[in-house]
Amino acid sequence: MREDQNKQNNTSQKLKKWQQQPWFWPAIYGGIAAVLIGLIVTYSVITSEDKSETANEPVVQEEESPIIETNAQTETLKYPFAENQLENAKVLQDFYDINADAQTRENALLVFDQTFTTSSGISISINNEPFEVLAAMSGEVKQVKLDAFTGNKIVIAHPNGMETHYSSVTDILVKEGDKVEQGQPIATSTENDWNPTAGIHLHFEVLEDGKHVNPRNYLSF
Repeated sequence: MREDQNKQNNTSQKLKKWQQQPWFWPAIYGGIAAVLIGLIVTYSVITSEDKSETANEPVVQEEESPIIETNAQTETLKYPFAENQLENAKVLQDFYDINADAQTRENALLVFDQTFTTSSGISISINNEPFEVLAAMSGEVKQVKLDAFTGNKIVIAHPNGMETHYSSVTDILVKEGDKVEQGQPIATSTENDWNPTAGIHLHFEVLEDGKHVNPRNYLSF
């Protein structure tokens, strides 16, 4: 027992002597500071490695939802002009349907240079004045064809497989590859040399599975 007490007393006396030395406490503080610095450096290295690995990972960008295509799947074809002009709109020439009555078939014949051709769409006039042509359904502009004789033409492809053609137009506002929304202005109606008797009009065609169909069967407001 006495030996243990003597050892403890000797250790305590030595510790007190060390504490009284001018280098003791700076050495303690220096050691603590060194440990803290080591921990900080280690943490920085680990963090930088994690950031480096994250930076090297390929960035996966979320694709934007195809809003126009989604909308078009639920859309129905609308008239290619403003709804408030419906009362003044007139179909000058009908789509040629072999099963239609004689008067409708006659109204679907186009005459140029004493030659008859059948209409593959409908010719729309509004008081024989220029009117704003609107996209009948959302889609992508597939073609813009400039032809002063037959009238400039815009072709829009729709996600449901349909196509709409807008002929005899001027002041075209779209170009090939443009995405358009239903009701968006795309051009202005005008006249052309191929069908001069129609005056200022829009020749509107609808294709389904690549075949012309009667637009009257689809159009509404």
